[in-house]
Amino acid sequence: MSRSVLVLNSGSSSVKYSVVQPDSGTTVADGIVERIGEDVAEGGVADHGAALALVFDKLAGDGHRLDQLGLFAVGHRVVHGGPDLYRPTVVDDALIGRLEELAPLAPLHNPPAIQGIQVAREALPELPHIAVFDTAFFHDLPAAAATYAIDRDVAQRWNIRRYGFHGTSHQYVSEQAAAFLGVPLDSLRQIVLHLGNGASASAILGSRPVETSMGLTPMEGLVMGTRSGDIDPGVMTYLWRTAGMSVEDIESMLNRRSGVRGLGGEVDFRVLHRLIDSGDSAAQLAYDVYIHRLRKYVGAYLAVLGGADVITFTAGVGENDARVRRDTLSGLTAFGIELDEHLNDSPARTARRISAEGAPTTVLVIPTDEELAIARACAQVLGG
Repeated sequence: MSRSVLVLNSGSSSVKYSVVQPDSGTTVADGIVERIGEDVAEGGVADHGAALALVFDKLAGDGHRLDQLGLFAVGHRVVHGGPDLYRPTVVDDALIGRLEELAPLAPLHNPPAIQGIQVAREALPELPHIAVFDTAFFHDLPAAAATYAIDRDVAQRWNIRRYGFHGTSHQYVSEQAAAFLGVPLDSLRQIVLHLGNGASASAILGSRPVETSMGLTPMEGLVMGTRSGDIDPGVMTYLWRTAGMSVEDIESMLNRRSGVRGLGGEVDFRVLHRLIDSGDSAAQLAYDVYIHRLRKYVGAYLAVLGGADVITFTAGVGENDARVRRDTLSGLTAFGIELDEHLNDSPARTARRISAEGAPTTVLVIPTDEELAIARACAQVLGG
């Protein structure tokens, strides 16, 4: 029986799950349970305990009984590890306590992750549970990149720094890019663009990230599906003081009613493109702002790295939207960046090169696999 890891990603209203074999890289099963906390009579799921029971039912219904999966660990994606938690860590009561202390740093993400971990530990007490932190890859950012220019005593007291997120994806994709090209990882200057509903960019020198777009929270940086990305902090104090909005209302707006949806009314890029093609000016502006911010970060990271050997697109939009890739990198031939339009338009779903033959900078599309990366981290923690 091949050994497997049950990987869980618990959000406030959903639980994503995968059963992954870390040795072969095979995903045995995956899925999602949504509408947690909604009216059960209307198709909702009462709580995370009921959601996990539904996960087990779904697995069994697909012919995957837990006792036949060869499970040796449960891996949990935890968004924020704070200043000290950056290695994959076996969960115990002390770690739960530390995660609860970190909840103010990620109030929208860490509490449901903690709840998911607690429920899973009760349901599967015989298995080790491993927390894998989304901030881990960026733990050792250079001080100049990690430090905000605010009162240093305030920053130190409240653990304020750029932590970065999507680290599991950025690390996995950068390693896969080197493997795809058949060159040593340490020889490359890479820009990775993780473009999904959440979006982030990283600049990686060798195996070490030297910049990333997300900061103290996953709100900073690129324009996202529903998050604003970079914004003048004065906007928040202005809305609080002048518009009478509460901190909670402002936070909710910036996280849930901003970004592409806030500007164009739609988060699905397939629909957004159809709206643009029909002449919808709001959708066009949303797209233009999205692309403008992406190009700003690519330019900044070219400066940080002194050029790029590889630029890689990943995640839902990055892997599937040829128009976004084209518009992000158009007009950059002076920097050695040029796409092959035929390759870029290919509907292929595997790792592939989309840059023009002979272009100094290689442009890749590489599917991310955070679940496999988490499963392999669990295997490493438990001794292979």
